[in-house]
Amino acid sequence: MPSTERPVTAADIDAAAHRLDGIVTRTPLTEQRRLSALAGARVVLKREDLQSVRSYKVRGATNLIAQLDEDERARGVTCASAGNHAQGVAFACNRLGVRARIFLPRTTPRQKRDRVARIGGESVDVVVEGAGYDEASAAADRYAQQSGAVVVPAFDDARTVAGQGTVVREAVEQLGQVPDVVVVPVGGGGLLAGTVAWLREHSPGTELIGVEPAGAASMSAALSSGGPVTLPHIDPFVDGAAVRRVGELPYQVVHEAGVRMTVIPEGRVCQEMLALYQADGIVAEPAGALAPAAVADLLPAREQTVLVVLSGGNNDVLRYPEIVERALVYEGRKHYFLVDFPQEPGALRRFLDEVLGPEDDIALFEYVKRSNRETGPALVGIELGQPEDLPPLLQRMATSSIQVEQIPPDSPLFRFIL
Repeated sequence: MPSTERPVTAADIDAAAHRLDGIVTRTPLTEQRRLSALAGARVVLKREDLQSVRSYKVRGATNLIAQLDEDERARGVTCASAGNHAQGVAFACNRLGVRARIFLPRTTPRQKRDRVARIGGESVDVVVEGAGYDEASAAADRYAQQSGAVVVPAFDDARTVAGQGTVVREAVEQLGQVPDVVVVPVGGGGLLAGTVAWLREHSPGTELIGVEPAGAASMSAALSSGGPVTLPHIDPFVDGAAVRRVGELPYQVVHEAGVRMTVIPEGRVCQEMLALYQADGIVAEPAGALAPAAVADLLPAREQTVLVVLSGGNNDVLRYPEIVERALVYEGRKHYFLVDFPQEPGALRRFLDEVLGPEDDIALFEYVKRSNRETGPALVGIELGQPEDLPPLLQRMATSSIQVEQIPPDSPLFRFIL
């Protein structure tokens, strides 16, 4: 069961930092010129993507497992995770000599599955079970009941929260001052709660901003509802932060702290992932890019120092086509249409001549149905040179002899495209 019997204190986080010393990597703090220029402030990144397992999650897992007594160690541990927490548990078990059985949902990218097994070595058994996190978590709970293994929660435990809180403690120590603003990503709430717990005692004047993906804003929902609620649907794209329900303990810590929450569209996250890679040479996973993606909209005072947690870098290279696609749609440069082509020679050429502009490009062309003798509807994706090219394109479509229907991004049909 989650350890929620008392709030997490700065002393707990200080003790966790000493416990993790020599085991968990002390990640660098770097100036971020691109984001500094966008925000009009001094922006520094806490590079948890350079952690031993490319994510801050190792901190909470190691802090918890390091405190198990001999009987608990003998029984071993278990957890469910979409990937990063699993890697943290695998690392801690390998280093501390504790057996683990880790349950991953089938949606976990292959790259993360392989890393969990490799990091854990002979200390860890990896089990892929369940269509999503909830089913994998239920499987881990059943195994714990049957075997007596200790469940290692990803966020809803005081020991996990204290371990995650060492991120901001370490960053402030490296910075040599307390920042004016701290920006952290939010999934289940463990990192946010740990950050709140440390800052409220050491720098209550620091503004704290939690960033959630629009498709899984579970902490925002909890704060507006007066307690954790289970979201009926989530977008799993930002897999490291796609949590249906925040933890009870993180909510208890956060709800009285006056944290400013902001929600970022998944397309904006993709934009930032590409900018981090192309401009800064940083490979960030979607959850890792959450906090940096919010910086441009914060508009702090120019003299302020803004600490931003880049939480992870476990991104599967096979996901980049989808990342580019989502970014183009978000920017307004990629659009989809159902085009009802007459079944006659030259129809496609007429469409190209009448509708497409000089900078427009057909990125997708796929017939939906060809059994009709008179017309053949096709799904057509068009990439524009600039977002401003859309109104002229729509005008040319309206005056064309070919019937065209735009598919808006909020249409249910769009889920079959992205």
